[in-house]
Order: sequence, then C-alpha cells, then structure tokens
Amino acid sequence: MKPINVWNHFKTITEHKLLVMGNCFRVGLYRQGLLHDLSKYSREEFWTGVKYYQGNRSPNAAEREIFGFSKAWLHHKGRNKHHFEYWIDFSANKEDGLVGHKMPLNYVAEMVMDRIAACRIYKGKAYTDRSPLEYYERESRFIVIHPETRALLEKLLNMLAKKGERRTFAYIRKLLKEEAMKKGGDAGRQRRRP
Repeated sequence: MKPINVWNHFKTITEHKLLVMGNCFRVGLYRQGLLHDLSKYSREEFWTGVKYYQGNRSPNAAEREIFGFSKAWLHHKGRNKHHFEYWIDFSANKEDGLVGHKMPLNYVAEMVMDRIAACRIYKGKAYTDRSPLEYYERESRFIVIHPETRALLEKLLNMLAKKGERRTFAYIRKLLKEEAMKKGGDAGRQRRRP
C-alpha cells in the first residue's frame, strides 16, 4: 500500500462527493446531497479504497478481481439507497426468487447524479453527457433492477445524453416537485378524514 494513495483516494472520493452534492442541490435534494456516500469514509470502505487505488476506476473492481467479490462494495451498497443493489431482495412470491424492488424517485435521481460524478472523475476530460449512458449500457443486461426503475433510469440517462444536464436536471426537479405535491395532497386528504 502506497502512502500517497491515502491522499489520492481521499481526494477522489471527496471530489466525487462534492460533485454529487452540487448536482443534488441543483434538483432540490439537499439532505441527500449532504449525506451522499458518507460510508466511503468508514474504516471498512476507506482502507480498501486506499489499498486498491488506481485513479481511473473504482478500487472495488480491483478487490473483486482478486477475491471474487468486494467486501467494501457489499458494505457500501447495503448502506446507500441510491444504488439499485440496495433494493434487491426476495420477492413476496417465493417462486420469483431475488428481484429488484422499485426505487423511490429521490434515490433514482441521486443514482443519476452518482453516475454523472463517477464518470466525470474517472473519465476526466474525456467525459461527455453521454458517458453515464455508455457506462450503464455496458452493465445493463446483467443487473437485477425493477422494470419501472430501469425505465426511469434509462429515460433520464438518454435525456442527459441527448439534451444535456440543464434540461435533464430541470425535468428531474419537475418530477420531484410533482411527487412532493402529490404526497402533500394525499397527506392533507388523510388528515381531514374523521
């Protein structure tokens, strides 16, 4: 383990966190932006990141290549609801086995911000608004994700690729506002009932 990797890894995860935070703020997800990926600073995740730091991809990928799984990733995905893997569980119908459960909109939005930031960090100057979609397309046939969550994620990544951040973020803000109004309206109706 190189001592310089302590600084490099800290700098990488902090830059990632700040990018996600800024983008979450742009769509109104202030709390999620502040709390995004705090587990990366935990002992379980941080030191794996230092040990396998490469600078151009996730250290968890290197750990996975060596051991066949990443203990740091298992820790991370179990604590961060913006990862679709967090939402994988057994179906109520036991014959279906493990399935992806539908993610709430705010976590899908944070997942998009996470993918943008990760691509910006690892691709550097080669990043384009199409990069998050390209990354998703490389893995999409292997993932276990709820069909509605998949459809929304693909819609947002395609919108980003074709229309850019400004229009995509405006659309996400609109969706989040509509959902908040709907929840507020439902709660108001429930309170008025005898």
